Order: sequence, then C-alpha cells, then structure tokens
Amino acid sequence: MSKRDYYEILDVERTVTEVELKKSFRRLAMKYHPDRCPDDPHAQEKFKEAKEAYEVLSDAQKRALYDQHGHAAFEAGMGGRGAGGFGDMGDIFGDIFGDIFGMGGGGRGRTRRGADLRYLMELDLEEAVFGVEKNIQVPTQVNCQHCNGSGSEDGKTAQCRTCNGHGRVRMQNGIFSIQQTCPHCGGAGQTIEKPCKPCRGEGRLEETRTLSVNIPAGVDTGDRIRLTGQGEAGGAGAEAGDLYVEVHVREHAIFQRQGNDLYCELPIRFGQAALGAELLVPTLEGEVAIQVPPETQTGQQFRLRGRGVKSVRNGRTGDLICHVVVETPVRLTRQQRELMEQLEATFEHDDADKHTPRAKGWVDGVKQFWSRVTS
Repeated sequence: MSKRDYYEILDVERTVTEVELKKSFRRLAMKYHPDRCPDDPHAQEKFKEAKEAYEVLSDAQKRALYDQHGHAAFEAGMGGRGAGGFGDMGDIFGDIFGDIFGMGGGGRGRTRRGADLRYLMELDLEEAVFGVEKNIQVPTQVNCQHCNGSGSEDGKTAQCRTCNGHGRVRMQNGIFSIQQTCPHCGGAGQTIEKPCKPCRGEGRLEETRTLSVNIPAGVDTGDRIRLTGQGEAGGAGAEAGDLYVEVHVREHAIFQRQGNDLYCELPIRFGQAALGAELLVPTLEGEVAIQVPPETQTGQQFRLRGRGVKSVRNGRTGDLICHVVVETPVRLTRQQRELMEQLEATFEHDDADKHTPRAKGWVDGVKQFWSRVTS
C-alpha cells in the first residue's frame, strides 16, 4: 500500500514555512491524539501518520531528500535514520505541546543543536554554468572562546534544583499529563552557578563569518549546497547546525535556460531570411557559424547540439536552440526605400500567394471563419 504525500497529510503547500508547518501539525496532533479520541480506532494511526510527516518535513535535510525522491528516499536508506520510527511519544509532546505549558522540548542531558541557516546566493548564468568559488559573509552565532561554549566562567555546574538532575518535570493540564523538559535547566539536569561574562552564560556570541563556497558547474535556480556545521553554534557547546546556500541565477541578456538547454533569439534581416546566409551565433564558449537556408521564416529553430549546460547531476550536456526572428528594416535610406518599392511591385505582377504561403493560409482561415459566423 503506497503512502500518502506528506504535504497532503499535513494539509500544507510544498512552499510551507517552518512556522506554518508546526502550526498545522499542532492542530492535527491535538485533533487525533488518542487521549482525546478514545472511541476512535483510527485516531492513533492518523496521529502517527501526521507525526511521521512532520518529522520529515521539519528537518531541512530530510525535507530536501523527500522533495527530490519522495518516500523512496527513506525506503532506500537515503535519509539516514529515516521517517518510519516513532520512538518516544514524549519527544513529540516536547516539540509541539511544549507551547501549551510555555516550555521547549528535549530530554535529560540533551543539548540543543544549533539552528540551520539559509543563504541566498545570486549568480550570473556563466558562473552557474562553469562553476565558481565565492566568499560570503554570514551573520551567525559561534561558540564563545572564553568558556569554550560551556557558558560557565569556571567550567563548574550544579544539579538543577527544579528537576533534581532528571532534566524533566511532569506537568498536568486538563486531560493531559505530560513529562516535559525542565524549564530551568533546559533538560540538561545541570545549571551554571557562575555564568561566563562575555556570553552571559549562553555559550555563544554573535559574529559575522566569511566563508568560501565552491559552486559546482551546472547548478540552477533552486539548487542548494549544504555546508555541514557552518550554521549556528549549539547551546552549551552542542553540535552546530548546517548552512544551506540556495542558488538563484540572474536573468541573462541573451540566453534563457530550461533544464540543461539554452535558448536564444536569432534576429536576421529580411534579405538574409529570403536569400539565405551564414551567420555567427553566440554560445557560452564563443561564436559558432551556422548556415541559414533560403526562405527561412520567423519561428524556425536551429539546434546546436552539445552547446547547452552540462548537468551537475548526470554529466549530460544540453543543446542551444536558436529561435529565428525576421526583422523588418527600419530607418531606410531613400535608395533602400526605392529598391523595396521596386521589389514589392514585382509581387503585384506575379502570383503573390506562392511567395507568401502563410499569408494565404491566414486569409483562407479568415474567410472560413466569417462563412461559419454568417451562415
């Protein structure tokens, strides 16, 4: 039996934000929690289904894998631990129902991992196609060097008096009796008696870091590059989050990219279109000569194979497609105008339809249309 789409389960769009995602899951968790629906045999399954979807979509790495591969990402082991295990029900209460009691999630001895960061990098088409190394400045939180991220001035800690070192306390609210993270020690079971002065016991300080990012050749708008451990530092020396560099390619003056293919307009003069010509076409690697045959029309396309973008995923190179646009001459000199008039006059003494097949077809279509309307 195939699984339902995670976004459908949580009733959210694929562009949902973290705040909206959490709000939607909280609503479903409250609705289907088994303690609130003791007579509904399907409530527990719906609750677990929503929890599984939230565990994947609330994790930036798992969400990226799911968006690209769907459920197969976790069935094949691509998602690390996967989304199938439900584990301790207290974990989900810590993340979602903690807001009811005004506390955060976590357990004894658990230190909060640093937040993931997102950086939007704008690139020129040439940079995206050939790859580039960029230096970026990222405002973030880093470990305090004075206390090595511990938050303690002297490195000493004491047992938390609120939870007696257990890291969790039991809270009662109506029908819910939830074992929750201790609000005083944040689940560590220990407190700092002498906080570090530079970081005020947080273990972290704000800092703007300069990072070098290697952009591989072939990236496109929407691609993300993960820099492990370059996000915010975790609390009390915990693991740092990751930095996700999201690529946005600027519009190009000549080329438009669709997948690995490039498109461009090829403007040609009336005479070149009628008589044929050899023209130089720009590519990302220099100019290439192409032969335009006589009687070429606007809209005709020429494909230059292997002149597109080399895929960053499979190494295949796309094509360059040139779209012909026949230009009407402007700012004619007196002599040019006379020559054009002489040319136009020759059509009046000849069968004009054989020179303009598209115009004849258009006129015939108009006549058929009016015949249907007036009949």
